[in-house]
Amino acid sequence: MRTPPSPTVDWPMAVRRYLAASIAFHLLWETLQLPLYTIWTEPLRKQAFALFHCTIGDLMIAGLSLLAALAVIGKEDWPRAGSRAVWLLLVLFGTGYAVYSEWLNVSVRGSWAYAPAMPTLPILGTGLAPLLQWIIVPTLTQRFANGHWPWKRE
Repeated sequence: MRTPPSPTVDWPMAVRRYLAASIAFHLLWETLQLPLYTIWTEPLRKQAFALFHCTIGDLMIAGLSLLAALAVIGKEDWPRAGSRAVWLLLVLFGTGYAVYSEWLNVSVRGSWAYAPAMPTLPILGTGLAPLLQWIIVPTLTQRFANGHWPWKRE
């Protein structure tokens, strides 16, 4: 049985793809989850600003998570080697930050609020949508960044 060749993406290209895919996927996610926040009832201008603000914040978190993961366990020949470990740290950093940020901004600061439609985690009260965002988006983003395109045939 033939093993498919590993992706030939070098790390600078992988980082560029990661950031580009990250901004696209986070913008899409933020747009889809907007009705789960009370901002949904605000004027369109406020919603647009929130989407822009949150997407840029997501990009910063995603970029710093990648940088931290690579600093901690990145291999010299990443992404050809060590992608799973980097992905795991991306998910851990992202979900950890999401839980902290949602708690801080919803429960402590009151910077934003959940609409009644937002499912929340029982003990923490963190919204399920932002938690899933930081599991799903980094997973898709890293696969695209590393050259694992679903429509590409090896």
